[in-house]
Amino acid sequence: MSKNKLGSKLLVTPLELKEANAFVANLHRHHQPSQGHRFSLGCMTQDGIVHGAIIVGRPVARLAGLPRDVLEVVRLATDGTSNACSVLYAAAARAGKAMGYRRIQTYTLPVEGGASLRASGWVNEGSAGGGQWKHTDGKPRRTDQPTNVKTRWALQLNDRPNPIFPEFVKKQEMTEAML
Repeated sequence: MSKNKLGSKLLVTPLELKEANAFVANLHRHHQPSQGHRFSLGCMTQDGIVHGAIIVGRPVARLAGLPRDVLEVVRLATDGTSNACSVLYAAAARAGKAMGYRRIQTYTLPVEGGASLRASGWVNEGSAGGGQWKHTDGKPRRTDQPTNVKTRWALQLNDRPNPIFPEFVKKQEMTEAML
């Protein structure tokens, strides 16, 4: 639990994607709701009022790492309640660590300072992305969201070996792939 400037304790609660997306639709400055997620969390005061939502999914960039290893914060929106962003970033990292992920990352716009990320222990990895690109199917990138260079922030969660599956798992995967 963390206290905001008014002294109210902020509690973390799981959210369904539909609930988190409703929060994003109303309060996010430059993104539409997310198409999917690994998990979503909210922060609320003791009276049950939700003041922020974070949606954590697979990495968007193809080269960002294996989805089994890397989580990406794809949306975060708050109503401006003090410490809500920091509470949500820290909670998402704790959840990802508990689930065995190796890394969690997110991207911010140049006008966003990153104070909440620094307060939560995340590391600024520098500039990343930006510009126009095409999907593997040749369709152009969406332009209803910022396409400029962003700042990538990350936090290492776990140092674990890669899973090695028994031979029967590999055979099962091959059988399913042929169907």
